[in-house]
Amino acid sequence: MKFFVGVTDNNWYNFLANSRPDEANFWRPGGGQAFKAIEPNDLFLFKLHNPLNFIAGGGFFVRYVSLPVSLAWEAFGNKNGTGDYHSFLNAIHKYRKTDQRSEPDPVIGCIILTSPFFFNQNEGIPVPEDWSPNIVQGKTYDTGTLTGRRLYQQVQERLNRSASADNASCIVCEDNAANRYGSGQIVYPRIGQGTFKVLVTEAYHRRCAVTGEKTLPVLEASHIKPYSQEGPHSITNGLLLRKDLHALFDRGYITIDEDLHIEVSKRIKEDYGNGREYYAYHGKKLAVIPDTMYERPDPKFLRWHNENVFLT
Repeated sequence: MKFFVGVTDNNWYNFLANSRPDEANFWRPGGGQAFKAIEPNDLFLFKLHNPLNFIAGGGFFVRYVSLPVSLAWEAFGNKNGTGDYHSFLNAIHKYRKTDQRSEPDPVIGCIILTSPFFFNQNEGIPVPEDWSPNIVQGKTYDTGTLTGRRLYQQVQERLNRSASADNASCIVCEDNAANRYGSGQIVYPRIGQGTFKVLVTEAYHRRCAVTGEKTLPVLEASHIKPYSQEGPHSITNGLLLRKDLHALFDRGYITIDEDLHIEVSKRIKEDYGNGREYYAYHGKKLAVIPDTMYERPDPKFLRWHNENVFLT
């Protein structure tokens, strides 16, 4: 099983180690090169900069995506590792050696992690002997090698006796002792709100499901069944909608049936004396539908919205 050791910004690490979030954006100041070192659900570890030359925590890799800084902040807020947007933007400009005038909203690489964990100061793991000081971004390891198995075992031992284990209770499900560090399967924790926003946005190709609108700042990831009512942060419980349509959907003036057709309530005209623009979508199929079945709206959530929210 592969896992990755990424070199972290120490300020990013210290900020998140104090706040202990449920998810994090391990950002890269350049957004051009995709991250393909490991697969979704795989382990991603944090290695601090010199002179703190040790591994201090980690998380579970969800997805890599390139985003403008403003949208990365909108999705993750201080889970980007800073206390406010301007500090976040300044950190990006520092690494890129630019400023806000030349790059008002630069595109960065976002390695999205869920259930990050942080070791106590005396629990840091020294980097493996094969770690080169010339490594800038990180290195992939494999439990099929002696070095990889040893490092993986050290991480699991730390988690087993650390308070951080509450956030990542176990790394692998073991079939037996013999394959403990080989063919284990990662336990994938639940994703957070920020990750939900990004995954839904990408599933709909950054376009409104109803209109096809692709002006990203006016699009929002909507829960079909609200999180406050036990609706999960799952792609299948999400729709990417233009802000006005999101508001109408949440208030029951618009819904989507199980065949992915749009229904517009007569109550828009009754309550507001207008709505011609919205009635033009009535009966039409969604303009944008995710490519794969596991990303498309789950009929049970659509049915719930029709029965519990839609105004007839």
